[in-house]
Amino acid sequence: MSTKERIDALLAAAVKDGVAPGVVAVAATADEVIYRGAVGTGGNGPLSPDSVVYIASMTKLLTAIAALQQVEKGTLTLDAPIATVLPELTELQVLEGYDADGAEIARPAKSQPTLRQLLTHTGGFAYNFWNERIDRYTREHDVPTIVASRELTLFNPLVADPGTEWNYGHHLEWVGKAVERVSGLNLEDYLRQNVFGPLQLTGSGFVLGERRERLASMNVRTEDGGTTPIDLVIDQEPEFYMGGGGLYSTPEDYLTVLRMLLNGGTLGGVTILSQKTIEEARDNHIGELTVGRLVTTDPASTFDVEFLPGTTKKWSLLGMYNVEDTPGGRSAGSLFWAGLSNTFFWVDWTRGHAGALFTQMLPFADPRILAVFDEFEDAVREL
Repeated sequence: MSTKERIDALLAAAVKDGVAPGVVAVAATADEVIYRGAVGTGGNGPLSPDSVVYIASMTKLLTAIAALQQVEKGTLTLDAPIATVLPELTELQVLEGYDADGAEIARPAKSQPTLRQLLTHTGGFAYNFWNERIDRYTREHDVPTIVASRELTLFNPLVADPGTEWNYGHHLEWVGKAVERVSGLNLEDYLRQNVFGPLQLTGSGFVLGERRERLASMNVRTEDGGTTPIDLVIDQEPEFYMGGGGLYSTPEDYLTVLRMLLNGGTLGGVTILSQKTIEEARDNHIGELTVGRLVTTDPASTFDVEFLPGTTKKWSLLGMYNVEDTPGGRSAGSLFWAGLSNTFFWVDWTRGHAGALFTQMLPFADPRILAVFDEFEDAVREL
């Protein structure tokens, strides 16, 4: 059995065994696509690499690319307080906890976050899904979750002073707003003009429009271990375009972005970022801080999350960064991240390949889906 046939069989078994109703996997070098495959259904017919999927937090990579374009132009600066561009972030509060009577213990933040801190999740914000303080705050103040795309959610208090901790939160939502502020374009139009258009990514955007006909349905795990579809579509008239998690895309489109990164910022004669920017961005940008385990407050939406346990993880300006070679064979200094709907990608510059796996399943970080992703990545190393 060839390696490609082994991957085909892996995807087929995942669907047959009820891991997900459908799964798409794609991989490439900088020069060519080396694998594309899809098995199962997406609600509107068979899944394919051109099916439209909700990529959730894999949006963050595109928003980071947009911000780095503005850094290259000089309209954004990595280490200046972001309040110079977004004055609404001038006076931030840190929620330290609650006293015995249930009153909030809060104080002014000791500093304002910078763009670098927002890009690396060290700005002090936290998602309610993995932070008990913010989960309680949002419930007591009737603040919607971030996926509702409501402005109110952006103004949750910090959980730490900027630069002192790594906390996974709505930092890239603010990065997206900074890009909008300095470019004069909303994030949908900015990405279309500066990333999607140049790379010919016709299946990507915040607004589905006619692409809705190709949209794969979202599914949830049932108590008996099966799956059932649910009606979940991000607000198509949002209060803001969610730079941390609002995009729809296709596996084929996303792989094109990964190929561009592999190739140092250029693909097909089109330069999205300079090679110098890519080389600097892909390094560790959180110093001695490390990426820790995320403990769920919402088991219906996400499992506990700890990618590459036992491996030291940092954060680049583009996503998670593993300091050492992983036991599975991913090279040190690779890029990785994921989306709430159990979508995952990696870029391994040392080995010269990248790939991604897409389902549309909740809760996030499903161990069975992660096992399929790991086996897929292992196989790609043999292609």
